[in-house]
Amino acid sequence: MSNPIVFYFDFSSPYSYLAGELIDALAAKYGRTVDWRPMLLGAIFKVTGSVPLVQIPVKGEYSLRDFSRSARFHNLPFKFPEKFPLAALSAARAYYWLFEQDGDLARRFAQAVFRAYWVDGRDISDLAVVQDIAAKLGIDQDALAEAVAKPEIKERLKQETDGAIAKGIFGAPYLIVDGEPFWGVDRLPQLEQWLKTGGF
Repeated sequence: MSNPIVFYFDFSSPYSYLAGELIDALAAKYGRTVDWRPMLLGAIFKVTGSVPLVQIPVKGEYSLRDFSRSARFHNLPFKFPEKFPLAALSAARAYYWLFEQDGDLARRFAQAVFRAYWVDGRDISDLAVVQDIAAKLGIDQDALAEAVAKPEIKERLKQETDGAIAKGIFGAPYLIVDGEPFWGVDRLPQLEQWLKTGGF
């Protein structure tokens, strides 16, 4: 079995949402699986000196157009949320708690969180919202709330984010195929060509 594609993302990244809707099918086409890894862009931005695209003068207006246009290009539903940016700490922590029990359920939870924010405009920084999303997948809400408050789960997310920074990851989505990095949903065609040819 070939190595999985490692998919680093932040739930508050619109391009991560788009990549999350596309990457599993693309990977399966070439006999690959995807290792989903949420991280915190806020911590990465502190290291790189970056800010969310919408906060950059001039570039911010363009980015808003590009988010929606990119979603239309990929034929995916999209609605820019009222609350942006936000820190999806509870959702990211919940992912790693779920991942330790059931990787497939964790992935479905991640996709549900993405859609709740980028399609339905729900505030995924609110633990109650995250619990509701989880409940619809049959996940125990109280167990989730207890888990995301545990020091070891908080530390897991910190370690994943620190590990991403140590690997040189500076944005999201960031995908790694057999050691080759691809940044951004717009690099998926290159990533596919890499998978198809074994590298170029």
